[in-house]
Amino acid sequence: MQTGTSEDKIRQAFLQRDWHEIKSVNSWMIFKIMAEFVEGLEKMARIGPCVTIFGSARTKAENKYYIMAEEIARKLVRHGYGVITGGGPGIMEAGNKGAFEQGGTSVGLNIVLPFEQFNNVYIDRDKIINFDYFFVRKVMFVKFSQGFIVMPGGLGTLDELFEAYTLIQTNKIGRFPIVLVGKSYWQGLIDWIRDTVLGVEQNVSPQDLDLINIVDTPEEAVKVIDDFYAKYLLAPNF
Repeated sequence: MQTGTSEDKIRQAFLQRDWHEIKSVNSWMIFKIMAEFVEGLEKMARIGPCVTIFGSARTKAENKYYIMAEEIARKLVRHGYGVITGGGPGIMEAGNKGAFEQGGTSVGLNIVLPFEQFNNVYIDRDKIINFDYFFVRKVMFVKFSQGFIVMPGGLGTLDELFEAYTLIQTNKIGRFPIVLVGKSYWQGLIDWIRDTVLGVEQNVSPQDLDLINIVDTPEEAVKVIDDFYAKYLLAPNF
């Protein structure tokens, strides 16, 4: 990955490079990406049924959404699921903490960042995976999750939400449940999609709105997951 300031990265994009330099840099990048995929796929293939909890790294422990995320994780474990998070602080820590203290599988897919992100202490030691590349990390989220619970968050959370949403809408992955927690936080986004993206511009289909559930409590969030799998007479096996 490129290092340096944002301005340095912009300048580097316009530099002229000879073929040897291009080949050397690109070859190293390819091998680094391959290594992240290999490690991720090998470790994640053994985790069992899990639900991913997305949310902000900046949420404090006293925040109501931190407390809710922790309770959601506990309930998921009691209902037979493991929990995957982005491995960092905030909502991610809450999700791992609830799963870990309940005795369930607690997975952390950590991203290396110059600020904010560090491993929380509630991840199973054999289930911490560190990534340099966001896109490799997102593949692990969507490939190994049986559902997505999205707590309030910022740009990273929105990116993860719409990655899952797009892959489900385009049938690239199964129609796994997406649950947004916090109606006061998320309703404006859904209203914009319904009223502007669909209503004004017709850039999505009406049925696309059915792919997302909005709830306000941990009980409602876990019930969406349970009800979804009850339709298929499926239950977690650990």
